[in-house]
Amino acid sequence: MLKDKISFKAKILDLEKNDIYPANILIENGVFKEIKPISNETNLDFDGIIIPGFIDSHIHIESSLLTPSSFAEAVLPFGTCSVVADPHEIANVLSVDGIQFMIDDGKEVPFDFYFMVPSSVPVTIFETSGSVVNEKDIEILLEKDEIIGLGEVMNFPGVINREPSIINKLKIAKSLNKTIDGHAPQLTGEDLKRYLYFDDFKLKDCDISNILKENCIDDYDGSNNIPLISTEHECNTFDEAIEKKSLGMKIMVREGSSAKNMEALLNLKDRLNLLSRQDFLGKISATDFESILRFPIFDFLVSDDISPEDLINGHLNLLVKKAIELGINEYEAIKMVTLNPAKHYNLNSGLIAENKIANFILVDNLKDLNVKKTFVDGKLVSENDKVLFKRKESKVINKFKLNKKTPRYFEINVNKDNFTNNQCDVHVIEVFNDELLTNNIQVKLAIENGILKENILDDILKIAIVERYGNNNVANAFVKGFGLKNSAIASSVAHDSHNIVVVGTNSHYMARAVNLIIKNKGGIVIVSDNHEKILKLPIAGIMTNKDLKTVAKEKLELDKIIKSLGCKLNSPFMSLSFLALLVIPSLKLSDKGLFDVDNFEFIDVVVNN
Repeated sequence: MLKDKISFKAKILDLEKNDIYPANILIENGVFKEIKPISNETNLDFDGIIIPGFIDSHIHIESSLLTPSSFAEAVLPFGTCSVVADPHEIANVLSVDGIQFMIDDGKEVPFDFYFMVPSSVPVTIFETSGSVVNEKDIEILLEKDEIIGLGEVMNFPGVINREPSIINKLKIAKSLNKTIDGHAPQLTGEDLKRYLYFDDFKLKDCDISNILKENCIDDYDGSNNIPLISTEHECNTFDEAIEKKSLGMKIMVREGSSAKNMEALLNLKDRLNLLSRQDFLGKISATDFESILRFPIFDFLVSDDISPEDLINGHLNLLVKKAIELGINEYEAIKMVTLNPAKHYNLNSGLIAENKIANFILVDNLKDLNVKKTFVDGKLVSENDKVLFKRKESKVINKFKLNKKTPRYFEINVNKDNFTNNQCDVHVIEVFNDELLTNNIQVKLAIENGILKENILDDILKIAIVERYGNNNVANAFVKGFGLKNSAIASSVAHDSHNIVVVGTNSHYMARAVNLIIKNKGGIVIVSDNHEKILKLPIAGIMTNKDLKTVAKEKLELDKIIKSLGCKLNSPFMSLSFLALLVIPSLKLSDKGLFDVDNFEFIDVVVNN
């Protein structure tokens, strides 16, 4: 049997030595077999530098609106060869069948998909999702080769309070020596330690000897600085990231479409202030201090959620370039999307080194990072911004069961006799640009004919969540920050249960928008007097079979319309999609009602005096 071999001469980036040098490279059966440095830089086979293929260590592929195979087709020209994906979006709709769809679809293309099994399906008991992924499902899924760990543990109150359902999932993951990802925005102090270290958590039956020195973690206080929940991607401030880093977490610096944290976490001022307080100050040379200052402190660069109109411009290549522009050493920036995630998740890639999977890219230089060629398993799969394979169309799976809605579903009735001057105080969700966090503010709204009215002049609009799994629940509230005029927008992408979320200036527009999604069993919609446009999402109501260019074009057309209708947000549909996520502070909405995330309880829309 002939072996699949390829050999060439090229300059390589050696991230173990932090060096660039020419080498003879032999690839055999998709793996680097030999790498031998040479002194002669002439007659090389490639003009540029060979560097490891990029790894996005935390992403929800579904947020791109693309299937895994289409996503791979989109990002390979940008140098991304691997992802660690958490498929909890589709799992909330279709449970294990949805996860298997992602695995199977990813196998259709030359790309390394690694998956985390979702830990929180549903995320909370305070909403209606389409499915449940229970402890038995997780145990079975974690035995699959494609699944390498337990996905982001969003139910941090459950962990802190030692709720059996989430604790049992953690026990299963650790019994199998699987990595566990975190998700604990703004968690601090003793609650954070309790989330990470499980000081009263019993795991005597688990074989974790190669994770902790102890054979159990009874009364474990975190003294060896290895938390059982190992990563965090929800840090919004430098101080939050430093606290979590000091407790042993690997910090993911997120730069997605809706949440952009890179400038906050990698800014020079905070790095300088931190380093200036260290004991070595005054004992090292200025040159050494400058070198240390260019160290990123944190561990990975991730996209988490990225929309198609952003993805068409680039992926991790843009994050690495931005990190370098923020003063991070180019070698260290590249490590954040190659060597660092490969080490943490035990992936046999992330390096140009013998016995590693031959995923690599050819770039012009380390400053501009223009990707000329991309190789997966030693085979050329993309060149000059085009992939060199043909993708199959993905199968369609879905789950939609709800009735057509009339405008009355989107009205909040109150007894005006209980209030003076025909008005009352209400809780309002305040949305911010490029942030997932929201505020809980209070405003006065008018009561007309027993119905609470929006205030378009002050940008207080109506918002509703319409449950789509057979119960026909509808919950209404108010939101500030969208700036819409005479229109409504709606989406069946609503993290994480993916019910329908709709924001509008009146109930009639909202009903039209929701019914258009129901008719098409999924989509993103704008309606107004002059517009009725939908980007159809037939796969689970959250993805499409279309390619990135087509999806991005349709999405940009929607964005253009929504901006013309007064919207103030950079990524309005991405912001919209997170208003139902009950684990991101401070105020959100589920199909069961308005939810105070800070206190983890439902509250009335009308303020109780």
